[in-house]
Amino acid sequence: MSRNEQQPISAEADHLNDVEQRPKRGVRSYVLRGGRMTQAQQRGLDEVFPRMGLTLAQGPIDPVEIFGRRAPLVVEIGFGMGGSLLEQALAHPQTDFIGIEVHPPGVGKLLDEADKAGVENLRIYREDAMQVLDEALPAGMVDTLQLFFPDPWPKKKHHKRRIVQPAFLARVHRVLRPEGRLHMATDWANYAEHMVAVMHETPGFENTAEQGDFVPRPAFRPLTKFETRGERLGHGVWDLIYRRV
Repeated sequence: MSRNEQQPISAEADHLNDVEQRPKRGVRSYVLRGGRMTQAQQRGLDEVFPRMGLTLAQGPIDPVEIFGRRAPLVVEIGFGMGGSLLEQALAHPQTDFIGIEVHPPGVGKLLDEADKAGVENLRIYREDAMQVLDEALPAGMVDTLQLFFPDPWPKKKHHKRRIVQPAFLARVHRVLRPEGRLHMATDWANYAEHMVAVMHETPGFENTAEQGDFVPRPAFRPLTKFETRGERLGHGVWDLIYRRV
């Protein structure tokens, strides 16, 4: 879950040690929070998830089987309340989208709204993203992986909880197709610098920025309410797009 639309912060589980294959559970980069479910959110979980939801129990997935076609695939980790992801799915019907989020209200809200909008090119995991990357997404399957406004864990003692670490990037590299893209965005300058530093030390990725390390916000990334508010307050936003090589 991201902080899109001024919702509570979250991101996905993270491992701190750069270990091979199936590492043991490490420090999580999200904190599960309780919260009331609206009637619509509960409907999304109860009625829509059986049709649009995916689970780890299904094992490695085949997008052609899931969506009934062969199309570009975008995976977004931590979609928050889902507004940005839904907007993308509606704007790009020729592309298939898979969202990953652990917080029930956000999952329920997105499913409810996607169903009411008649969206067919979207599926959702209510799972730990690390497990999805390890167990559900075959190698070379993803065209673009998105990580928008993850929890910055601003205190230095909590930096180990940031999701952008070598072990996470190794998983991303595995699931991306050759020339596939990793698109990250953050409104914390320190986290943007952290992302650049870790990416610089991670083999197999090439920065697509023509100048410097960052790219202008691409038109295909929706401007969230959270981001609009930040711009009014003078906050910066940094987009990074890397190509798998």
